[in-house]
Amino acid sequence: MKADLQFDFVVDKEKSTITVQREFAAGRQLVWDCYTKSELLDRWFAPKPLTTKTKSMEFREGGHWHYAMVEPNGQEYWGRLDYQTIQPIDRYTALDGFSDASGALNPDLPRSTWNVTFSDKAAHTVVETVVAYASAEAIQQVIDMGMKDGMTSTLERLDELLLALN
Repeated sequence: MKADLQFDFVVDKEKSTITVQREFAAGRQLVWDCYTKSELLDRWFAPKPLTTKTKSMEFREGGHWHYAMVEPNGQEYWGRLDYQTIQPIDRYTALDGFSDASGALNPDLPRSTWNVTFSDKAAHTVVETVVAYASAEAIQQVIDMGMKDGMTSTLERLDELLLALN
């Protein structure tokens, strides 16, 4: 990440939310595409050294993205995003959860609601992701799993992809 690009990671245990604000040196349409097209998500949506592979994706209200983050040794960590609302290039909401390879949610790990908004900041784009959990305990669980470092690394990969695509 370039030092002059905004990055905020704010935990609010009273509201059971994590808010991530991140600025990218690219136009909103390109950033939106990187968040909503599986062929682009597969190129950045995992912290290094993991990679991402999409099993299925339907980016539409009521659709889903079922994917795995894959370690270099082949170990897979499955996730599922269920899209609730979509306002193209402005925002979307989705339910996020850990799953298995068939897409069945893992009831032992926290599920969250993601509210992702895209806005212009001069020639850049700011993405704000508000992740809401059922409890402060659920937030603590994902923090303990390394969410902040994982998000930081993942969003740096998006910087690299945007640079390559621009």
